[in-house]
Amino acid sequence: QVQLVESGGGLVQAGGSLRLSCTASGDANVIRAMGWYRRPPGKQRELVALITRGGFTNYADSVKDRFTISTDNAGNAVYLQMNSLKPDDTGVYTCNAQRFQGVPFWGQGTQVTVSS
Repeated sequence: QVQLVESGGGLVQAGGSLRLSCTASGDANVIRAMGWYRRPPGKQRELVALITRGGFTNYADSVKDRFTISTDNAGNAVYLQMNSLKPDDTGVYTCNAQRFQGVPFWGQGTQVTVSS
């Protein structure tokens, strides 16, 4: 079993930056990729960015060139550096860990609010 704990959300003005962190506890060797999803107010959850153990990254078009996803050397943590934030980036950001087999793990979510 793997548990994901997020931190780093908050309130920031447009143009500002935030860094989200997600740490996996338990048997992290079952994880093949980690990522961040977000749920904007009144909308469905969407992928923001993901990174595989091999270092492959994928970003939503809306965050390319502004957000950067990275992991620690052990692959037990994932970070999301968010720059040039916009009000449209507001939402609940949730960490996700995809396993080699089985359903993914999810964190509890952290609120990001960008004021105009």
